Amino acid sequence: MTLMDKIKETAAFLQDKGISAPEFGLILGSGLGELAEEVENAIVVDYADIPNWGQSTVVGHAGKLVYGNLAGRKVLALQGRFHFYEGNPMEVVTFPVRVMKALGATGIIVTNAAGGIEFGPGSLMLISDHINMTGQHPLIGENLDEFGPRFPDMSDAYTGAYRARARKVAAELELELQEGVYLGVTGPSYETPAEIRAFRTLGASAVGMSTVPEVIVAAHSGLKVLGISAITNFAAGFQEELNHEEVVEVTQGIKENFKNFVKAVLAEL
Repeated sequence: MTLMDKIKETAAFLQDKGISAPEFGLILGSGLGELAEEVENAIVVDYADIPNWGQSTVVGHAGKLVYGNLAGRKVLALQGRFHFYEGNPMEVVTFPVRVMKALGATGIIVTNAAGGIEFGPGSLMLISDHINMTGQHPLIGENLDEFGPRFPDMSDAYTGAYRARARKVAAELELELQEGVYLGVTGPSYETPAEIRAFRTLGASAVGMSTVPEVIVAAHSGLKVLGISAITNFAAGFQEELNHEEVVEVTQGIKENFKNFVKAVLAEL
């Protein structure tokens, strides 16, 4: 079965479940999945029941697809994403983005927990751009012409108009919102202090183990993108040690601001 066949099969399965024409896809990272629980008139599907779908194995990722109304918009939310470091091929990591596009979505909001290089724990950072340091690229292989061109432009991958509206919403909420460049690595080990010094020299504001593949595929598919990082810890060399428990714990502390911000942005987009 070709990738295109898989996308069509999965989209048809979800349509049979009553999932159709979402305006926005939401990809919710570590500890941020609670937002999906606020979706009204929700249709919830376990990842395990969806054909051709990956499985999420990371703590803080519930592994459910939630469709319904949020802030007056039709959304399709992923409670948990698939990471390359879990052993997933890039086709699986980015598959949900393809399906969102096939179902009719026009934009996605992608979120993550990230290590701060320029900003400290508890910050929310609007992603203005990214640096791909994974050594991987999700568009290698046969191009899906139905979705986009062989050589897609990444100049405005994080849609400027979306970022402008997000800044406006943050100002109205009196919410401090940082903005910077997200650098993506594969993980699963945290970075070394030397790597973080190198990344800072390259212009990175935060570092994480997700988001970049999904955004590349979204841009290729013509989807508009808003990216938000929850800065959950200082990157290596800025604090004594790093662990995932801290990531989840800090996320709990900022989740209310995060949820209120995303809902307010959705209403404006």
